[in-house]
Amino acid sequence: MVLFFTGTGNSRYIAERIAEALGDEFLSMNDRIKAGEPSPVASDERLVIVTPTYAWRIPRIVRDWLVKTSFPNAKQAWFVMTCGSEIGNAAGYNQALCREKQLTYMGTAQIVMPENYIAMFNAPQAEEARQIVAKAEPDIDRVISAIAANQAFPQPRSNLYDRFMSGPVNPIFYSFFVKANAFAASDACTGCGQCARLCPTNNITIQNGKPVWGGDCTHCMACICRCGAEAIEYGKKSLGKPRYHFEAL
Repeated sequence: MVLFFTGTGNSRYIAERIAEALGDEFLSMNDRIKAGEPSPVASDERLVIVTPTYAWRIPRIVRDWLVKTSFPNAKQAWFVMTCGSEIGNAAGYNQALCREKQLTYMGTAQIVMPENYIAMFNAPQAEEARQIVAKAEPDIDRVISAIAANQAFPQPRSNLYDRFMSGPVNPIFYSFFVKANAFAASDACTGCGQCARLCPTNNITIQNGKPVWGGDCTHCMACICRCGAEAIEYGKKSLGKPRYHFEAL
């Protein structure tokens, strides 16, 4: 089974590619997390977990859901992590999670995809994004080949910088940066409610025809990047920046 979590579609695309090539089912962790659904997941022995990289690890809400959820038939787990540049020492934490879940750890693969974290960085324009995706395709093929052959992924880089970013920097980043208070909707907002429907933490409500953000944001960027009216800003940090989501390509 291929499990995926996504904010703007990168991980979903890769999960679909893997599932189609392997003839596996695929399941949206977004839907399960949004529904607060931790009931056991019937799978085969193989789990492929496709997620974005948040602060040099898998997203906290993904880890929390995986810890709570039972996979009674699963025995092995591969991790495929999308990122704008690097995953740090995420592999070390994924391996520890597998020990906790009593799964055989089959490695972590890094796949660079178009950046979406416009609360801090710039997303690419559409043509540049297409080029980044094209460059990632051979890496996706290598991931598929390894899983199909029941082989572990090669060990990713893990130097002092990687361990520092995934170690002490990760909780600091969450504490100081992962907040929703800078999100706001402009007068261009149509009140369609898509942002609330997409939010995996149910952190957005529509009040008086406009979205209001609560205190349980994971910074997936789904609301701001998938707003059809481009009516959402993240303070001044997103002003003038292109929005990105995979389906727009």
